[in-house]
Amino acid sequence: MAKFLTALIFAVWIVAIALISVQNATPVALRFLIFESVQIPVGMILALSAGLGMVGMAIALPLLRWSK
Repeated sequence: MAKFLTALIFAVWIVAIALISVQNATPVALRFLIFESVQIPVGMILALSAGLGMVGMAIALPLLRWSK
C-alpha cells in the first residue's frame, strides 16, 4: 500500500508540473545577488527544483535514519 501511495503522489506531482509548464511558457531569469541565469521557461525551473528536491531527500533520508 505504501508503494502505491508513493507512486500516486509522484504521479500527481508530475501532472501538476506538466500543467504548470504548459501554461507558463514565458522565459524568466533567476537572480541571486549579482548573478543572473539565462532565460528559461518557468516549467523547466519547477521541474528542476522538484527533481533536485526529490534527489536531495532520497539522499538525506537514509543519512538521517542512520544517525539515530
